[in-house]
Amino acid sequence: EFNREPLYAKFRLREPFKKPILSSEPSISVHQLQPQDQFIIFASDGLWEHLSNQEAVDIVQNNPHSGIARRLVKSALQEAAKKREMRYSDLNEIDRGVRRHFHDDITVIVVFIDSNLVSSASNVKFSNISVRGGGINFRPNTLAPT
Repeated sequence: EFNREPLYAKFRLREPFKKPILSSEPSISVHQLQPQDQFIIFASDGLWEHLSNQEAVDIVQNNPHSGIARRLVKSALQEAAKKREMRYSDLNEIDRGVRRHFHDDITVIVVFIDSNLVSSASNVKFSNISVRGGGINFRPNTLAPT
């Protein structure tokens, strides 16, 4: 439906699309928590498009916990501005609807981990429920996440 008129012929693909262009299936990686783990960064691809894993980790490790997700978003936006050869302040002034042409949406959540809880929880079994494809462990007979 997106590969036909009114789109000019020179912009259309000769072959019809065989697969969906976008997928609602998330990329999921699994990491067993270790006592030395300090935090988890959950972020959309808009962040990872502009920051490497190590850059994000360095930002979280070297800055106060308060406002750290906002700091990661700002760092990614600064990189997006640099790639477009513009200042961050100029990028920030562009209307949100138009900014889509400069960078993807960016969502970030940083969860700090209490290593004492991780090591003591390793011997405890939890029920597993599925929430939109992701597993969240809950204590039996409660709705309190572990």
